[in-house]
Amino acid sequence: PDLQARALVMGRTQSVGVVVTTIADPFVAEVVQGIEDAAHAANYSVILAASHAEPQREIEAVELLRAKRVDLVIVLSSRLGALYLAHLERIGAPVVLINSHSQDRGPYTFSVTVDNRHGGYLATRHLVELGHRRIAYITGQAHHSDDRERLAGYRDALNEAGLPFDEALILPGDGDATGGQRACQRLLALSPRPTAAFCYNDRTAIGLIYAAKQAGLALPRDLAVVGFDDIPFASFIEPALTTIAQPMAELGRRAVEMGLALLAEQREDKASAASNVILRGRLVVRASSGAPVL
Repeated sequence: PDLQARALVMGRTQSVGVVVTTIADPFVAEVVQGIEDAAHAANYSVILAASHAEPQREIEAVELLRAKRVDLVIVLSSRLGALYLAHLERIGAPVVLINSHSQDRGPYTFSVTVDNRHGGYLATRHLVELGHRRIAYITGQAHHSDDRERLAGYRDALNEAGLPFDEALILPGDGDATGGQRACQRLLALSPRPTAAFCYNDRTAIGLIYAAKQAGLALPRDLAVVGFDDIPFASFIEPALTTIAQPMAELGRRAVEMGLALLAEQREDKASAASNVILRGRLVVRASSGAPVL
């Protein structure tokens, strides 16, 4: 049967609205590819809007999708948090948040997330097991939940190893390579200097590695580095980046599957049986992490 005619009869537009922070982030691109593949398989089109990590622009993007009467909204790495969930609920379409877990959800707002705390723990434990004792954490953008959770995992691993938490080793970044470069300057000024760094994401780690090499450090002998995401570039830089691999395409696919299941429940006027999904990343060891030179 004609898909457009069937959609009209069902009161559907056969479209999925997706709000992302930026299309320049390779992590975002991989997740969106997973969304696109799953949506296409279900005969849905995808409408993409970018918030550029600005809360007001995210609100405007969601309102634009609402005006287009999309059947499902997926918001990736929302900057708005639980306070905005009531607004999302008024859209009248299921909302799935990716990497924006909220316990204060509405009846049709759910999340698909990676266990950021566990990932932060795995990354830091790896460095501890290599023999590092002064390990820096390079943060992401301020006030975002995944950054707080990765930091919590970092602290978990230190605590497990009996290592003290040192606030001076928490260095600000902003989630991209330039933030990693700036963090490197702060790291080099510390005394004694950290022998390892766990970075909020791979882009931060790549910037840190570039700046460390420019400063004359040999990696990983002078500084071991671990990232988070496993973006496509991670294995091509020198040294190849040890990182926590997120199941990026699966995040997108599971978000679409959850949203379509919620749509089916809406049509049948059923209470939702869906639950939030938490996926786990895995440690991928490459050349950027090694034992400290004692």
